[in-house]
Amino acid sequence: MQFAKPSTLSQDDTQEKILGAAQRLFARHGYGGTTTRDLAQAAGVAEGTLFRHFENKKAILIEVATRGWVELLTDLLTELSEMANYKAIAKVMRKRMLNLSANTDMLRVCFMEAQFHPELRERVQAEVIAKMTDVAEAFFQTAMDRGTYRPMNPRVVARIFLGMFTIAGFSQVTLADEANSPQDMKELAETLADIFLNGVLANPEA
Repeated sequence: MQFAKPSTLSQDDTQEKILGAAQRLFARHGYGGTTTRDLAQAAGVAEGTLFRHFENKKAILIEVATRGWVELLTDLLTELSEMANYKAIAKVMRKRMLNLSANTDMLRVCFMEAQFHPELRERVQAEVIAKMTDVAEAFFQTAMDRGTYRPMNPRVVARIFLGMFTIAGFSQVTLADEANSPQDMKELAETLADIFLNGVLANPEA
């Protein structure tokens, strides 16, 4: 019986190397501008190894983007669940926004490629967005039941909240001409939370 050498990568390690390389290359060159040969070279594996882990290049893209969305929204909802009170959204948003700058590659893949691949949008919607919306809906329903938020459709509120966060993060991180400072991200998070909680009217009763 032959045993693998200690330096041999496990199946999981190899897959992670492929996904990490794919995230970097898709973000920099786009899905269409990246070949499977490019992916294999960047991951340090043979091209045949690539296809032992993934059916094709599209399968790699879908896995990278789905994981990215899961990470992005799970972190946000975890922060919400640990919030001291329902008015502390600004602190949650600030922490999340500051962390977005470390995930620029992932954000570019999630947002830029989804518009070109219907199957990617469908999987993300079914496996990530819908489930996260359920969690956020429960969060906002509890806040409404406690009288912290005024009665509204909690699912609509959840969709608006998640949409504000993801789109603001995308525009700030992936469309900016240069790196955003912590102060820029802090201002974005606090303004986002303020608009979500208070709206934009100077005098709502007018």
